[in-house]
Amino acid sequence: MDSSEFHIEKKTSYKVLVLLLLPIPDLYVYSVPPEVHVQVGSIVRVPLQSRSVIGIVWLGNVYSHISSEKMRSIEHVFDCLPISRKMCEFINWVSDYTLSMPGLIARMVLYTPAILKKQIKEKGLRYIGGQPQILTAARSRVIEKIKEKDIWLKNELIKTAGVSPSVIDGLQVQGIIEQVNIPVSPMVMPPDPNFCRPKLEDHQYEAVRNLVALCEGGFSVSLVEGVTGSGKTEVYLEAVAKILSLGKQVLILLPEITLTESCLERFQSRFGAKAAEWHSGLSSRVREDVWRQTMCGQIRVVIGARSALFLPFKELGLIIVDEEHDPAYKQEDRIFYNARDMSVVRGRLEGFPVILVSATPSIESQINRSFGRYHAVYLAQRYKGSVLPDVQLVDMRYESLKHGKFLSSKLLANIENTLKKGEQTLLFLNRRGYAPLTLCRVCGYRFQCPDCSSWLVEHRSSNDLRCHQCGYVEPKRETCPECESCNCMIACGPGVERISEEVESYFPQAHIVILSSDMEGGAKRFRSQLKAIAKGNVDIVIGTQLIAKGHNFPRMSLVGVVDGDLSLSNVDLRAAERTFQLLSQVVGRAGRFGLTSLGLIQVYDPEHPVMQALVSGDSKAFYECEIYERKKALLPPFTRLAAVIVSSRDRQEAEIYAQELRKNSPKASGILVFGPAEAPLALLRGLYRFRLLIHGTRQASLQAFIKAMLLHSPKKPKSVNVQFDIDPQSFL
Repeated sequence: MDSSEFHIEKKTSYKVLVLLLLPIPDLYVYSVPPEVHVQVGSIVRVPLQSRSVIGIVWLGNVYSHISSEKMRSIEHVFDCLPISRKMCEFINWVSDYTLSMPGLIARMVLYTPAILKKQIKEKGLRYIGGQPQILTAARSRVIEKIKEKDIWLKNELIKTAGVSPSVIDGLQVQGIIEQVNIPVSPMVMPPDPNFCRPKLEDHQYEAVRNLVALCEGGFSVSLVEGVTGSGKTEVYLEAVAKILSLGKQVLILLPEITLTESCLERFQSRFGAKAAEWHSGLSSRVREDVWRQTMCGQIRVVIGARSALFLPFKELGLIIVDEEHDPAYKQEDRIFYNARDMSVVRGRLEGFPVILVSATPSIESQINRSFGRYHAVYLAQRYKGSVLPDVQLVDMRYESLKHGKFLSSKLLANIENTLKKGEQTLLFLNRRGYAPLTLCRVCGYRFQCPDCSSWLVEHRSSNDLRCHQCGYVEPKRETCPECESCNCMIACGPGVERISEEVESYFPQAHIVILSSDMEGGAKRFRSQLKAIAKGNVDIVIGTQLIAKGHNFPRMSLVGVVDGDLSLSNVDLRAAERTFQLLSQVVGRAGRFGLTSLGLIQVYDPEHPVMQALVSGDSKAFYECEIYERKKALLPPFTRLAAVIVSSRDRQEAEIYAQELRKNSPKASGILVFGPAEAPLALLRGLYRFRLLIHGTRQASLQAFIKAMLLHSPKKPKSVNVQFDIDPQSFL
């Protein structure tokens, strides 16, 4: 792609290729009127059939057999900087890899429509110099005042100098003062790399030295691995300081919006200024300001969720992916991409370093480190000599629990002891709501979502039943809709609300909070409760995975896992790895500030390798075993997978087209096709889903195989959707 500017100077029209922000594969040719100035990357509005659409100028100076007189022209060029050549290359790469239309990838770059609104530039007045022909007292006061600062608002100057508007207008006509655009105030002040340098311990200093050296050498990927509480954030912030001192921008990615607040606070403490934040919870106006000021380089650091990866930085110099193992980095809706992997791609294309950070790195990253593709940085001990929690298992097979009770006697005894010491307890259960299933004890009727293959979850805080897949809600009933029996509904299994109810019955004087993504009050209440926990104003925290990572609680000394086996039952090749990662992170919330700490995990299969590794603390042995099993079974990352998901509101139509894809699959060495079969979530948001799973060697091009499959298959019916998930992370 030619990135050069091609301003139109002559009285002739240019022809350019425009990428439209639509789910279409083709680029369209448009003429550029002589009075219009565009360049590659310019954001434009163009006609398409009977409507106007947004696009990006993708290539200039193109040939077309259609004459300029007959060709449709660019209607408008938007008032913002063009998308850079490197960003256009990134859009192309992501499109090719994910098998997504490039216009849809470009739409993620132009995330907020507000950026396309015309900017209203505020006007001010500035002193040029000289004296008017007649220097009246009023004019003298204006000249005296206007010299006090660079730019004045007109009304402000009139009021301060005590003159009428005509006095200002007269000085402007005589060229004594002039009207200028007032520069846009930055959302955040520039961070100071030298503001508050931390006192690093020896093991941290060595890690910083290695990272800073790598930051000076162009593209590289570093994997920072350290036990929970080892000070990984302090270490990577020193790499941020180095990049800022070089005059470049930084992006810090986090897997959860809820982690943003604490990261922003730590950033401000280190650099004396706030970073900008980017996530779906921001208003359209704030997103517009962040987008524009990131693009022009005013904003130096952005901390955000995975979508921040597609911000058009002016001069990005570093991406940090914190908690790189977290599955939340994988988007599994519309466009399937892994923000961790795409961060590495963007770093390679633009020539800057990428830092991946985790206490429990993904197996993919560990393999890349072992092959020398990623640089290794280790932090083997906790900060200031804090000791990791003692982890113990509670074998629930030998617990005699009353009906509707879920906490063991050992866990309850330790909660009581922790309360007596004035310390805090975290109870972890990765289930929102009160109970995952509600059924009729008379006829066995189960409440199911009408649009999904999933049970409705009871939420007693809102007195309703909810689908956690599509958001469907219906009121809680006392009468069975099947047999019409009254007062027959029973809750099966625990959610965090039910655990809270049980804890309250044992410890009525304790201050208890629930932290879950569907809690009332949203992000504002969540931040408030985090601060209350950090100050020691909460005794017992009951939470989902929302609370499992990235938080520091000085008074927390006990972590209890209510159901340690829960995620091991998933139909997922990564179930063991993810369970180990999640529970390691949860237990790691305790004892971070020198307190003697304990992690109790309630399990029904204490001999499982995951549980044994958690008790022994031997993560290396666990990962070696897991990697060996993956390699033996020819599973990723030693092979590749791709999923083709066919869906329709008509079940038969979806199944027939999925079968056509399988029937027309090309023969290819090293590639196998499994299915089609109903997806585990066979019905999702009203769509019936069938899946083909494509398995190939590391060298196989699954994208080329899928393209050939589509080419040889019948045309897809309009009512059928086909999605592609390259390197799937979940199998629902």
